[in-house]
Amino acid sequence: MKTTAHRLESVQEYYFSRKLREVGQLIQAGHPVINMGIGSPDLAPHPEVIRALEKAMNHPKAHMYQSYQGLPELREAIATFYKKYYQVEVNPDSEVLPLMGSKEGIMHLSLAFLNPGDEVLIPNPGYPTYESVTSLVEATPVFYDLKESNQWQPDFEALEALDTSRVKIMWLNYPNMPTGTPADTKTFDRLIHYARERDIVLINDNPYSFVLTQTPQSILSRPGAMDVTMELNSLSKSFNMAGWRVGMLCGKAAFIQAVLKVKSNMDSGMFYGIQQGAIAALKMTPDWFEDLNLIYQKRRDLVEILALKLGTVTDPKSVGLFVWAKLPDTAPSAEDFIDKILYEKYIFITPGSIFGSNGARYIRFSLCVTEATISEAIKRLES
Repeated sequence: MKTTAHRLESVQEYYFSRKLREVGQLIQAGHPVINMGIGSPDLAPHPEVIRALEKAMNHPKAHMYQSYQGLPELREAIATFYKKYYQVEVNPDSEVLPLMGSKEGIMHLSLAFLNPGDEVLIPNPGYPTYESVTSLVEATPVFYDLKESNQWQPDFEALEALDTSRVKIMWLNYPNMPTGTPADTKTFDRLIHYARERDIVLINDNPYSFVLTQTPQSILSRPGAMDVTMELNSLSKSFNMAGWRVGMLCGKAAFIQAVLKVKSNMDSGMFYGIQQGAIAALKMTPDWFEDLNLIYQKRRDLVEILALKLGTVTDPKSVGLFVWAKLPDTAPSAEDFIDKILYEKYIFITPGSIFGSNGARYIRFSLCVTEATISEAIKRLES
């Protein structure tokens, strides 16, 4: 029997893929599990988005292959969106690339820029896919610390001391997941300077900039960013379109062209109706985000109560779709802590350890559950 590729030895099945099977088995056994682990929005897209999708079904080219670069109207909508909300001007013809989800974009970018043996700077804690994709393309992950004692910002003294001669890409993610740390323009400016000095491609993964934030931020708005930086973005969280798989990449034309070489060999274009729905979403007025955040704020207030019931500590200044909570010193490991809650109270919470060693004493709650469901979780802890 033929063996699988050696690269599979460098990764494991995605945590949520494994853990949700376990949760599913509990549900099948009749246990009423409350899932507060994964960030899959439970709210619907705006009705205009659905109408745009339905209308698109009658277009004569709706069911044909689409452009690898997406519809020109979609690229225009992305450029307009970036100008309106981030004060960033990008050329829709050369500096914008629609993606079938920003997670896929992580693979496209890695294949476009990394050779075996190259190094990649990855935040700890951070999105696990940065590490797994780096390993799959046979590059080497190099972790840089984000710690609560430094407000979850990079330790620039430690970064300056690194040998970056083999580093090709540096991942960052602000507003941060999992910690909820807001974007800091001073951090952006220092990282842009750091990347330029070392000839590193800096990539900000930016899907949470509208969730519970006052002012959406893009690293591309900072001076000199377009020379060394790209930004991934997504409609999943801000527009309740996670299952639609619509992402985008913005950056200078040469970078976009490199990624397009990969993408055009991996898919045959995004479904026409989904692109039309995405265009409608990107045209939403600010009240869409305001209304959405009213819902999330009410949920967050309840999650704060839930976190307190568990003896954990949260940061009221954090933003995004999750609440990051520090375990008490007397608590067991994050994995044991969440398993105890799962099997005794049937509440699933994410252990912070899956995001890196600096998350080992933390847990993460998702806001993608109703107020009534969070209230039920609180009652279970009180019983």
